[in-house]
Amino acid sequence: MIKTLQKKFIYSAMAAVTVLLLVLISGINITNSWINIRQTDRHLAMLSDTETHILKQEKPEFPADRFFDKPSDKPERKNLFNPPIDKDTAMSLRFFVVHLGADNSILNTNVSRISSVTEDEASEYAHKALEKQKKTGYISNFKFKITDQDKTDGVFKIIVFLDASRQSDQISAVLALSAAAALVCWFFMLLPVILLSRKAIRPIARNIQRQKQFVTDAGHEIKTPLAVIQANIDAMELINGENKWSRNIRSQTVRLNGLMQNLLTLAKMDEENQNLQMTVFSFSELCDTALQPFYEPAALRQITIQARIQPDLFIQANQEYMQRLLSVLFDNAVKYADSKGTVTVTLQTSAGKILLHVENTCSRLPQDDAEKLFDRFYRADSARTQKNGGYGIGLSAAYAIVKAHKGTISAKYAGGNTVIFTVELYAKEVSS
Repeated sequence: MIKTLQKKFIYSAMAAVTVLLLVLISGINITNSWINIRQTDRHLAMLSDTETHILKQEKPEFPADRFFDKPSDKPERKNLFNPPIDKDTAMSLRFFVVHLGADNSILNTNVSRISSVTEDEASEYAHKALEKQKKTGYISNFKFKITDQDKTDGVFKIIVFLDASRQSDQISAVLALSAAAALVCWFFMLLPVILLSRKAIRPIARNIQRQKQFVTDAGHEIKTPLAVIQANIDAMELINGENKWSRNIRSQTVRLNGLMQNLLTLAKMDEENQNLQMTVFSFSELCDTALQPFYEPAALRQITIQARIQPDLFIQANQEYMQRLLSVLFDNAVKYADSKGTVTVTLQTSAGKILLHVENTCSRLPQDDAEKLFDRFYRADSARTQKNGGYGIGLSAAYAIVKAHKGTISAKYAGGNTVIFTVELYAKEVSS
């Protein structure tokens, strides 16, 4: 139990650390991407405005040294998220410009500010930009912006292409570095969490251990007075005969004894490093034997028991706990089956596993999910009350027994009035 709690603590703590790191990395990279994209848009706007200003001069010139002749506005205030654009920054940009005529024909191109693009390639980029039918967008590593002109000097459109690869590389670099830093931090956090986990769960583990010890001690202590009460009831009935009071005492004694047996089973199953004595035996024979005592109480309520038990099915398990598992499932089926209903027990093998199906009809199905039937002290409705002899812990004990044997147990509703319990255990081959 301590190891289980320790693992849950580690998983929970590291899940919280993971979420925190993911939020931090996402925030950093989203902000960095937003800053770079916004800066690229500002560069494009500046280049487009500068080119428009040049065309509106009396003697427009196209050479590169005239690109930044636009009168400067007021100095921009320095800001972490809004870095200013000065002439030096603008001169370091890699871009090219294409002028278009009325019919989108190429009038001229300027590739003097970039060495990797020729004039022919610049024209191809311009046609691709027009095909997108957008004022701005991306083509390869270039971001473009189309500006309409008022027929200035015969130019109807200006397309500025800005190389955005530097911004993309910066975004990728920040993403890689932040992810690496987060991964390193995650592993550095894992070590102290592991070291502190045992200390953190120690009070909880101590309380759980005390509860288990109390259940075990109380169970063993109650066994003796229960046996004495049972013996006295037998003696009273021999002398005075059976009456309704002796029957009530006997039934409640049997019920209390069953409760204590299941509590002890749960306490045993919850213990760490439990050493179950495993033997190979016929599960078919055990199932048939365990079912025999339930035929008579089922007949008193006109309940039909149908048994389809495949012979010679062997398992390696603790026979005592398997006997208790079968008793719990058969008792539950007969106890909660409706009068004149049916209990069906099917035992078969499939793909190296033994499948046990125990189903019973009932007058009304519980409203909650079928898997809640395995919760400790769970009662589905008023029908599952003490008058049926149940105490809401038998199926929990069955669940613990199956899990201790590395098997699975499940419950489901079918047909509107049927509850089906299914147990899967690993079959054991026995040579003849």
